Amino acid sequence: MLFFQFEGHSHLAAIGNRFVPAALYDTQPEEAGCLPGTRTRVLGKFMKWAKDDPMRLFWLAGLAGTGKTSIAVTLCRMLQDEPGTMLGGSFFCSRTANISELTDARCIIPTLAAFLAESTAEFAAALAAELTADPRATLKPTSNQIDALLQRPLASLASLSCPIVFLIDALDECSDESEVKKLLLAISNLTCDTKVKFIVTSRPETHINANLTSAAGHNTILRLHTIDKAEVTEDIHLYINHAFSKQPLEEAWYTAYDVDSLANHADGLFIFASTVVSYVLDTESVEERMARLQTAAFAMKDSKVATGPLDAIYEFVLTRASNTAKVEPAELKATQQALACILAARVPLSIIVLAEILERSSGLLRASLRRLRSIVHVPDDLNQPELRIVHASFGDYLFERAAAVLRISGALGDELLTRGCLRIMGKRLHFNVSQSRSSHEANPGIRPETVTPSLEYACLQWIYHIAGLPEPWAMDAVIELLLRSKFLFWLEVMSVLRHVGRAAAMLIFAATTVRCQKKLVIVSHPLCRFVQNSSHASCVMPTRSWLHHGRR
Repeated sequence: MLFFQFEGHSHLAAIGNRFVPAALYDTQPEEAGCLPGTRTRVLGKFMKWAKDDPMRLFWLAGLAGTGKTSIAVTLCRMLQDEPGTMLGGSFFCSRTANISELTDARCIIPTLAAFLAESTAEFAAALAAELTADPRATLKPTSNQIDALLQRPLASLASLSCPIVFLIDALDECSDESEVKKLLLAISNLTCDTKVKFIVTSRPETHINANLTSAAGHNTILRLHTIDKAEVTEDIHLYINHAFSKQPLEEAWYTAYDVDSLANHADGLFIFASTVVSYVLDTESVEERMARLQTAAFAMKDSKVATGPLDAIYEFVLTRASNTAKVEPAELKATQQALACILAARVPLSIIVLAEILERSSGLLRASLRRLRSIVHVPDDLNQPELRIVHASFGDYLFERAAAVLRISGALGDELLTRGCLRIMGKRLHFNVSQSRSSHEANPGIRPETVTPSLEYACLQWIYHIAGLPEPWAMDAVIELLLRSKFLFWLEVMSVLRHVGRAAAMLIFAATTVRCQKKLVIVSHPLCRFVQNSSHASCVMPTRSWLHHGRR
């Protein structure tokens, strides 16, 4: 539930789990956004459109790595600060953040509505009235959400003279194409007296391109990859020079030629420039930086495997990190497994949790990942759950275009996480795992040490990784054995985590997923019957402290 506070009153808006704070622009990294002095023409075009153009929607299309998200973050800041415009809300979709809600198009309209409600009392009151009349409005399909959450409440702002601009970034990273299509159609059909506009950024994916270009007469379209390359190269040149020049080293370690060479090799891709800069600066040694500059430039010229400059730098960083010419196959395999898990994780993992899932030393795991810091965000704290790849294109490269020795299968991460989750649950689930003094008392207010972050991840996510396997039924025997011996202990942990309602939903999902995956063979499997019976029982069966916590 989300509360909106204004004028001394509190209105309850049943936005619930569909509000995603991590999707807001001001939660993006501080360094996100365009370097001052770059992208000036593109940003100016947007601001002119926001104030003067009658078109409802502006689509910024661009290939991976062309800087769409940096532009989007800067635009949100400009719209927020510009007196003649109002930022209605923002939603930054992301596959790299490992937060499933950031790829769920059904969360976009509720999050935009929540942002606007916190900005204007009139809209908040109107939204609260809609949600009082229909508390389940946020749970409806995307095409039905917009009426109750935006269109009707926006009537309260009809007297507002400045345009209200909503921004949705990286829409192509949403997982359900059908929901994306519904969202775009709903935006196109939005009718209200308030001056409302939408900015959408994405790759030119087929399902998005078809919906937006079919209404080209009603939309404004800018394709980043069609902008004059000389202009983009100059902006990249400014970015690289700024990053290199602010390093506090007295001895000169780069030349103007180095900056020119890297900017030209970038071929219009800002992600290429940021990856190279991160790689080169990931050492304090002047000699090492100079060597990295030279080897990076050489790799860009001579890479025969890569299909473009971005693939070339990914291949270069990976091969340098693993030294595939000399490395033991086991070491390369371990690095691939870690990357596969980071890409497949449903929420960001810490090094400690990933190490336990993979049964590896956390120190060795961190050391191997730190060699990839230009393409993988590796937190300094072993317990900080912030492992993620820097850009979604790296995952695409690993799955589809990497050299055979580097490529990984799309199912590898789910397979490793499945086995890790089941192993951790089998090992750590036990009688009185919540360390309660009595079954008649509520669970301890402080989470017990027995419910570790790795056990939390395993208990909350195991079924979703099983569903991601090509043959999920292959795990039936393992799951059946685990649930028969540890079922009540798993429910006890779910109660401690305040996710009892989710436990029931997971069991039902397990039964229906197995049935859908192998319709004719496994419907009568004992596991199906057990899961179905358990899921019904779990709705009413009290375990330790269940009734004290209620359902969430």
